[in-house]
Amino acid sequence: MNWVYQKGHCTGKLNNMTFKKNVMKKLKLFAALALVFMINGCSIYNFTGTGKIDAETFQVNYFQNNADIIEPGVERTFTQRLQELIQNQTNLSLTNTDGDLVYEGEITQFRITPMTATADQRAAQNRLSVTINVRFTNKKNEEDDFEKPFSFFYDYPANDLLSGQVLNTALDEIFERITQDIFNESLAKW
Repeated sequence: MNWVYQKGHCTGKLNNMTFKKNVMKKLKLFAALALVFMINGCSIYNFTGTGKIDAETFQVNYFQNNADIIEPGVERTFTQRLQELIQNQTNLSLTNTDGDLVYEGEITQFRITPMTATADQRAAQNRLSVTINVRFTNKKNEEDDFEKPFSFFYDYPANDLLSGQVLNTALDEIFERITQDIFNESLAKW
C-alpha cells in the first residue's frame, strides 16, 4: 500500500510538471507575440526618440554671432555641433543647399554675469549664458516650422578666466544642452 501511494504521488508530481511546462510554453509564446506587436505598433519611432521623419536631407546654415560680446569661433563650433547631433541621431543626409529641413539663426547673447559674492563683496562665481535664436523650416510639413530662442548657462569660479579649458568646458556643456533642445523641438516633438 505504501508503494501505491508513492506511485500515485509521483504521478501527481509528473502531471504537475507537465502542466507547468505547458504553461511556460504558452507564456513564452504570449511574450513573443506581445513583443512583435509592440515593435510593430511603435514602428514610427526609433531609438533616438524621433517620430517619423518625412525628409531625406537637412541643412544647417552658418549661425552668425550677433551677441554684444563676440568670442571668436563660437558660431562655427555651434554650427558644427548641431550638424553632428542631427547626423548622429537620424538617418538624414547633410546638404549645403535645398535641404528638406533647414536650421538657421544667430547667437544673440554671450553674457558673463557674477552669480554669488564673497563676504568682501567680490564675485565668487560667474555665469556664462548663451542664447541662440533658431529658425527651423520643414519644407515637407510647414506646420513644424518655428522660430524661437534656446538658452543655457555654465557656472564657473570667478577666479578662473573664461579662456582655454574653462571656456571649452563651458561651451561643451552649453552647446550639448542647446543642440539637444533644438533637436527635441524640431524632430522629437518633446
